[in-house]
Amino acid sequence: MRYLGDVLLTTPLLHSLRQAYPDARLDVLVFANTASMLEGNPDINQIITAPNRPKFADNCRLFRQLFRRYDLAVATQAGDRPFLYSLVAAPFRVAVVPPKNATGWWKRFFVQRWTEFDSNMHTVLQHLKLLDLVNVPRCFSLVPPQLANAQQLIQQFSFLSDNTGYAVLHPHPQWTYKQWTVEGWIEVGLYLKKLGLRLVLSCGPAQQEIDYVANIQRQLPDDTINLAGQVSLAQLAYIIAQAKLYIGPDTGITHLAAATGIPVIALYGPTNPVKWSPFPFGYQENVNPFAKTGNQQVNNICFVQGAGDCVPCDLEGCDHHQQSRSRCLDNVSPDVIKRLVRQLLHK
Repeated sequence: MRYLGDVLLTTPLLHSLRQAYPDARLDVLVFANTASMLEGNPDINQIITAPNRPKFADNCRLFRQLFRRYDLAVATQAGDRPFLYSLVAAPFRVAVVPPKNATGWWKRFFVQRWTEFDSNMHTVLQHLKLLDLVNVPRCFSLVPPQLANAQQLIQQFSFLSDNTGYAVLHPHPQWTYKQWTVEGWIEVGLYLKKLGLRLVLSCGPAQQEIDYVANIQRQLPDDTINLAGQVSLAQLAYIIAQAKLYIGPDTGITHLAAATGIPVIALYGPTNPVKWSPFPFGYQENVNPFAKTGNQQVNNICFVQGAGDCVPCDLEGCDHHQQSRSRCLDNVSPDVIKRLVRQLLHK
């Protein structure tokens, strides 16, 4: 799985397997850049990592490491590499496979049991369908990365131990087409400060994200905390879990915030929420938590969707590439977010 959010959405599957087989060895294979989402996860024995673009020698090494070491292999992705890795790893395999009219439909003949990829089923529920193939009861809870030493983090950041409540804003998703406006973030940030909350900004380690968030910080109150490049994913999960509120776009950190149980405002545009919405904390039903269109609230998640007849288009922005803008998101009024803030904070 290439993205942090995708990895987090598999943790209910992992937790279900651990509950069913408490004494089994449970290893997980992920790309190296997403392994941090599983830090400290108590359900896992070992995290095995692969390069995002493995060379022939990398695959040979990995095949030798995996070859028939397991009784069961579970492939949560329908792509070729997960299929090949599962084929090597175990004599008994269950997998998500492409629909019959799609490329790769033939994979179902090489696994013992399969479920078909469904674009109209939430990703968590899609993963949990794999459990039905091996008669394992479903657990719906996401498991965020776990911090080993919270006290050290509290000593590093004094705002964690004072009595001033704070809100976490995560303004920068990986791709431009998922961005809200800088002006919107600034207006909402100033409004939160007016309500008495300190502002904490987070972002990924890429320089463009750090620069983007630094620009927003310069236009917010002087006591705004910018965590860019200063914390690990497990540390950020802990910081978010202590916040009064989180606001973020369609990104893995928004999924992470949802898993902590705090109130979350999620800003989405082109992405289909049926498949990719944050999974609400405490949600225990075998039906999709969110409908395809409209602003909605389920448990701790306030889902805000940009307006438009084409929404959600499932395309990469209005110009159909990752660095293009999405008008549906650009047109989301800060007043909508401020109204939800008042509702969630009972102001």
